[in-house]
Amino acid sequence: MKVFLHHIYELKKGLRRLVLHTCPAEDICFVEQKLNREGIPFLSCQVSEKKFNVFFGDPLCISVLKEFSTLALNELSDQEDFILGTLLGYDLKIQCSRFLDKVRTGREKHLTACTA
Repeated sequence: MKVFLHHIYELKKGLRRLVLHTCPAEDICFVEQKLNREGIPFLSCQVSEKKFNVFFGDPLCISVLKEFSTLALNELSDQEDFILGTLLGYDLKIQCSRFLDKVRTGREKHLTACTA
């Protein structure tokens, strides 16, 4: 719970625009109630029976996430993965490199499949 409360602190201080917090299923009610009380927009996504991912922060960032095809991290498109990483404040140069690697790898797999 300390990490969650620290995320809220960082958000309010302007250190983050968007937070991804993973919590145990038994904490999701507390997390959602706290975010509602604080007036912080959020989206929750169940990861498993035991875990939830909660995205919260700037309303504009949450609006972008609502346009994603899914919030399941392992099912994001390369473009959605890039956008999410950028919104979360990951290093832009590393995100660009990661995106290009994923796109090029995907293209190589596609070309190999087409020529087989």
